Amino acid sequence: MKAMVLNQYGDDAEFTVTDVAKPSVSAGHVLVQVAASSVNTVDTMIRTLGEALPLSPALPAILGMDFAGTVVEVGEGVTGFAPGDEVYGCAGGLADLQGALAEYMLADARLIARKPRNLSMREAAALPLVGITAYEGLQRGGITAGQQVLVHGGSGGVGHVALQLAKHFGARVYSTGGGEAQLDLIQRLGAEPINYKTEQVADYVAKHTDGKGFDLIFDSVGGANMANSFEAAALNGHVASTVAMVDLDLSQAHFKGLSLHVVFMLIPMLHNHKREAHHHILNELTNIVEAGELKPLLDEQRFELAQAGQAHARLQSGQAMGKVVIDV
Repeated sequence: MKAMVLNQYGDDAEFTVTDVAKPSVSAGHVLVQVAASSVNTVDTMIRTLGEALPLSPALPAILGMDFAGTVVEVGEGVTGFAPGDEVYGCAGGLADLQGALAEYMLADARLIARKPRNLSMREAAALPLVGITAYEGLQRGGITAGQQVLVHGGSGGVGHVALQLAKHFGARVYSTGGGEAQLDLIQRLGAEPINYKTEQVADYVAKHTDGKGFDLIFDSVGGANMANSFEAAALNGHVASTVAMVDLDLSQAHFKGLSLHVVFMLIPMLHNHKREAHHHILNELTNIVEAGELKPLLDEQRFELAQAGQAHARLQSGQAMGKVVIDV
């Protein structure tokens, strides 16, 4: 089969079209003919940082975590899938798991689910990593109907899904963005846009919550922005962060009695730990999508498998609006 292979890591690392052996199906797994794969920030980090990241695969490597495709073979013990099923998931591209930038990939059946019928393969491939991340963060934050929920970075890959899921769960949703296009998208998705470049945290907390703070904050920006999340949170509120690698004074979180939830959705893949949870979440996402309450946004530029490097560059440029998808 054809695959895009990395033979070295680094800022200038290039993908090479290579003929490699098609994987053989194994117990508990399915062999999938890949139709599309989306690019996530973690994919670009692996390519550039390589061994500096403990989750990077050994070279030569086939990256690509997210995919949508068709089951062609089913391994021993797999009962939920059959050849011909259209599926999606986040099941490779790190550690010892072959990625989706290839014509075929082997996927643990616990990491995939039936593709939503009303999404194209390209749209479905855009959803797994960001969808699981957003769903997990909101659930761990204890989201309930009627809450005031703030999503930081609501026009981003994870953020635009978290925003839609929060609405699905019945919350009143607000979201920060930094430009006209971002704020317009946030409004189109049904949330109240907040321009973080022109509005101070104290101002929008006063304006939207009468100074009480938001019940739940989903922070897809993270890092230093976590301090803004703590400031914007209500007493005994919840903050879910996808980027918590930061040195930060937790005094404000202490005096407000906040709960911090760090979401690192790759744990089941990396450690073979409760992988069935991802199957469950993906099934829930399929139901939500088919109910018309969630739709991933795709970047306007299209890329073929041989253009994987250009797709990575597009995401890294910061100019993409929506998920960058590669047609396989």
